[in-house]
Amino acid sequence: MTKGQKIGVIVPIYNEEENLPELKRRLSLVLDSTGLDYEVILVDDGSKDGSLNLMREYNAKDPRWKALSLSRNFSHGSACTAGLDYIDADAVVFVDADLQDPPELIPEFIKKWREGYEVVFGARTGRPESFLRQAVTGVFYRLLNSMSATPLPLDAGIFSLLDRSAADSLKKLPERHRYLTGLRAWVGYKQISVPYERQSRHASEPKQSVAKLVSLAFDAIFGFSSTPLRAATLLGLVMAAGSFLFSLDVFYDKFFTDKPIIGWSSTMVLISWTGGMILFTLGIIGEYIGRIYDEIKQRPIYLIKERIGI
Repeated sequence: MTKGQKIGVIVPIYNEEENLPELKRRLSLVLDSTGLDYEVILVDDGSKDGSLNLMREYNAKDPRWKALSLSRNFSHGSACTAGLDYIDADAVVFVDADLQDPPELIPEFIKKWREGYEVVFGARTGRPESFLRQAVTGVFYRLLNSMSATPLPLDAGIFSLLDRSAADSLKKLPERHRYLTGLRAWVGYKQISVPYERQSRHASEPKQSVAKLVSLAFDAIFGFSSTPLRAATLLGLVMAAGSFLFSLDVFYDKFFTDKPIIGWSSTMVLISWTGGMILFTLGIIGEYIGRIYDEIKQRPIYLIKERIGI
């Protein structure tokens, strides 16, 4: 190992009081075993339980354990960004507090970093989830990758190590809707995946609701692909062509045959379907416009209420 190298670990926290003691124990054992200098920044994303009090205790006992408290709940990506802005290390590790991503994999990340890789990320080979959720998640990742202009890693979350150069590049990206897995892929550098079996949560219930997961999926899709806009355009062309052909058929029946034109039901179905597709495509356009609006306002990605040990 190179003398003086330092590892920084960023852990976003939202109501993880039950998981923090075990996270502290396991992460300390892993980082101490590396023989490297390290610091850990716990980022409290507006927790309503006793998470912040535990963070203060950890810092009082070990100054290498530091904390940031955001003024409210911003988002998982915002909390990670806050930690990245304040970390001081040669390599930065992102890990969640629920221990589904095992800290014991960090030495393997460091090994790959030593081999010259600037981005090392965990690739999930399995999940302790229902078959339906695994199937939906798998389809989503592959659909997103097929639509994105930037190749995105399959079955990967924020669990990763970034060299200082890659971390500094990630800090330059100012998006408010932050899908960090995609941003990490976008910055490039020499990347490699490390496969692992995702574990069950150590304690408590998952903090991400279905609504938050859908919002994250939207951030991923609309932040890394313009395919929905192209699909809306293609749908409009297909509908216009179909309407034109239908009009020709009606015109022919009206003037060149004695066949009565009966079509109240089909006309109503066509109008309803067309109206639904118009609203759907307007919704797609609205998602992009909403993100443009958020970017134009230039509000901070996060606000710091308290710094502990920093």
